Amino acid sequence: MTEIGQNYARALYSLAQEERLTQSVLEQLKTLDAAFRQEPDFLRLLATPNLSKQQRLDVLDESFRGKVHAYALNFLKLLTEKGHIGVFSDCVKAYRQQYYADHGIVSVLAVTAVALTDAQREQLQSKLETVTGKEIELLCRVDPTCIGGVRLDYDGKRVDGTIKNRLDAMGKMLFDLKG
Repeated sequence: MTEIGQNYARALYSLAQEERLTQSVLEQLKTLDAAFRQEPDFLRLLATPNLSKQQRLDVLDESFRGKVHAYALNFLKLLTEKGHIGVFSDCVKAYRQQYYADHGIVSVLAVTAVALTDAQREQLQSKLETVTGKEIELLCRVDPTCIGGVRLDYDGKRVDGTIKNRLDAMGKMLFDLKG
């Protein structure tokens, strides 16, 4: 995450906090970020020197006026005007981190060999909330190389209970015994 992204996100978060809009702005930023990931050409358009700054700002107005909160639209305009629209995703990530820290939310990525059922997902989320005492945003990803079990990634930490990890550890142990 870039320092520029963090600085812009802090400023937006502070403004939204004063107006008690942090959650709604976060939801809109996440939606915009997902849309821009699906259509990366739109961000490239906002960064292109082939259009004047005013033309790029007009594109934003035409695309989002009345559809997103004025803070989100003005934030996009500011990033575009200052030539920093390329760090929008970093801004969203930094904003989300600040929001989660302020609201006691922990984002956890659960990686499994097969997709979790809704019941398994709810059970895992409930267990994690009990253990941490915090609200959990559970994101799930499938990685067949795990073979089985679950790996949890959160706050820069990893808890790896996958079969692949256990097999790797046994292989390392056996290799160390031979050497």
